[in-house]
Parts: sequence; structure tokens; C-alpha cells
Amino acid sequence: MDTAAVIAALCQQRIETPSWGYANSGTRFGTFAQPAAARTLDEKLEDAAEVHRLTGVCPTVALHIPWDRCDDWGALKKKAAGLGIRIGAINPNVFQDPCYARGSLGNPDVAVRAKAVAHMRDCIAIATATGSECISLWFADGTNYPGQDDFRARKRRFEDGLREVYAALAPNQRLLVEYKCFEPAFYHTDLADWGTSLLMCQKIGPQAQVLVDTGHHLPGANIEHIVALLLDEGRLGGFHFNGRKYADDDLTLGSINPYELFLIFCETVKGALATDARVKTCSEKIAYMFDHSLVDKPKIAATIQSVMIAQEAYAKALLVDQKALAAAQVRGDIVGAEEVLKDAFATDVRPLLAQVRTKLGVPENPLQAWRASGGEAKRASEREARHGKAKAGGGFQ
Repeated sequence: MDTAAVIAALCQQRIETPSWGYANSGTRFGTFAQPAAARTLDEKLEDAAEVHRLTGVCPTVALHIPWDRCDDWGALKKKAAGLGIRIGAINPNVFQDPCYARGSLGNPDVAVRAKAVAHMRDCIAIATATGSECISLWFADGTNYPGQDDFRARKRRFEDGLREVYAALAPNQRLLVEYKCFEPAFYHTDLADWGTSLLMCQKIGPQAQVLVDTGHHLPGANIEHIVALLLDEGRLGGFHFNGRKYADDDLTLGSINPYELFLIFCETVKGALATDARVKTCSEKIAYMFDHSLVDKPKIAATIQSVMIAQEAYAKALLVDQKALAAAQVRGDIVGAEEVLKDAFATDVRPLLAQVRTKLGVPENPLQAWRASGGEAKRASEREARHGKAKAGGGFQ
């Protein structure tokens, strides 16, 4: 791909930021408050808009319900538009209410399952009201002890529940079904891997696709292979980007293994170049989203940092010499094929991205611009004056 084509592709890159990524968050031991963190939905939108203003590639913000519930979705949509952004994926919450202690769609209690379905259908209505096309589903369902529940019965409950939710979708909407290998269920998790998620999607319909959270895998999992297989099936719906040291999503993107992120983007780039119409179409509709709850780093700075890492990884993937790679693979030249990838990964793409940002009308170094602006201190002062000092606690505040 020539330089002009690479720059054009980078100008079209889009990454969604999460509302909850701007709020105070913590670990299971407690919430650790930051003075500048957003404490209202309006403040979350303001922070998301600031990230987009500085990067030019984050025009949408995902909402989590009921954390982000409001009384007038039409007014919220207008407020977001006034800030230069839009409402993105709607994320139902079927894991915090005490009634979900034994699961949501997998729960043996029919009343609990009905409540979960009703909530997800309500979230589809919210998506319709806000103009969102994606409903992202993650389930904490599973068991902690052998014999606690019947595996096959839980699977069938999930199928039935997802079909009910799916039936409420508008023609332009998608269900993105996420998976996680463990936690909070440690004996078994109902949707523990990409295969189980794919199976559910295949059973309920073509508007259901798999959501790959890069932090939801066991050590050693080959995520780029998973991405390639889902693309080949036309069922890769999107990503929740973050970083992991073990198997969760509490770190900024690329902070542990940037080469893995590059290889993931290599697969989506190849998908976009595919002659197979199903693969190409699937690649063009991938929803790239962040899902991180940052405890230590300042929220806006950390989000911008993740955006810049995603841009760098994507730029390097676009620079891979696809013809040379394919030729080396046909020859069986393992060393040569790997060198093609390593050459692209070793490229300093920062000058190229400076050109992209100039075209987008944003600072050449968005992170540097934010850190020099005094915005963090200004937000801290304004928000403490508005709300008082943030207190430690539990969950998202």
C-alpha cells in the first residue's frame, strides 16, 4: 500500500471511547478517586468530546446502562451532537444487581431471566432513540462449584434468552456478543470463549456477531488467530481494546504487548483487502471500541495514549508488504515471512501520523497537547467545586 493510501486509511480510522473510562473506578478492593474524573453523564460526554477534539478519530462514546441512564435520550443525543460527538454502543448491565448472583440468561429462575431480557430489550430501545447501531453484551454468568447447575440447561436458557433479545433489533442494529474465560465465575463460565460466543451468534441470526475483548483471554491465547477465524466466518463484530497482564481489561492498550496488537491489526487489514465479499464486508463493519477502567492513570491522558497506540499499530499493519508476505508463505520461507512483519513493526510511523493529524486538523502529538494544556488541573478544580472531593468507595462513581 502506497503512502497516500496509508494516510487515507488512517484518516478514516475510528475508535469508540467508553463513558465508564472517564469515571472513577477501582479494583474489587475499592474505588480510587481522581479529582478530575467525570462524575456525571454530562461530564463523561465532555471528556469524550475532548479526546475526539484532540485526536480526530473518536467521534462516538459508548454508554453503560444503568450507569448512564437519563430521562431524555433525545436531549442527550442533541447534547452529544453539540459537543461534536455521537452516542455509540449501548452496553446493558446484567451482572451487578443482586438478583444476578446465579446468572442472568443462564439463571435457573425464570423471573430473573425475564428481567435480564427486559433490560436488554430496553437497551435496544435506548440505542434506537440515540441512533446507536450496536448493543454490546457481556455476561458474568457461570458457576463456582461442581454440581451447582446443569451445563446444558444453562446453554439452552442462553439460546432462548438471546433469541428474545435478538427479536427486538432494528434492521440496522447488531448484537455484539462478548466472552470471557473466567471471573467472576471460576468453575465454569457460560460464554467462556470465542467458539461458544460464535455458536450462540450462529443460532440466533446474522445480526449477531462476536465481540473480542483483548483482555478476556488466558495467557498464551492467540488472539490474532481468533480474529482471522471470525473474519472468515463473517462474524467478527468488534473489539473491546485494552491491555492485559493476565486476563482482564484494566490496562491501557499496548502497554504490555504492542506486537500482539500489531498482529491483530494485520488480520483486519488483510480482511479489508480480501477478495471474499463476506470477509471484506465483515472487515468494513468492525466496531473498534475501548473497554478500560483505568485506576492509576489520569483518565483523559490514558485514553489519548491508547488512541495513539491504536493508530501506530494500525499504521504499521497498513505498511506490511502483502505481496512479499504472500510470496514468502508460498515458498515456505518462514524467516522471510516473519521479517516482512518485523520490518513493518519496526517502522517509526510517528512522522506519518503527524501528517495524518495535520489533515484531520488536530495536534501532531495529542497527548503532549493535552498534558501541556492544563486541562487536567482545570477539570479537577471545577469538579471538586461542583461536587466536593471525590471519595473512595466501590464500583464506578
